[in-house]
Amino acid sequence: MAKLHLANRVKVARAEKDLSQEALAKLAGVTRQTIGSIESGEYCPSALLAFLLAKRLDKRVEDLFRLEGDEP
Repeated sequence: MAKLHLANRVKVARAEKDLSQEALAKLAGVTRQTIGSIESGEYCPSALLAFLLAKRLDKRVEDLFRLEGDEP
């Protein structure tokens, strides 16, 4: 079985908008800890949250998130 994980550029996109984790969390309706966990790769957001983050950061979902790892 392939080992895939969801890589993200949320931290980079957040910095480009000059937003703190707390500010992005408020815009997305989640906690700062959730944003930190997504940025560090510890937490994989739901599709709904991924789309919401993309909207709040003026990015496409595929610009923020991508699959990485060994593909069959």
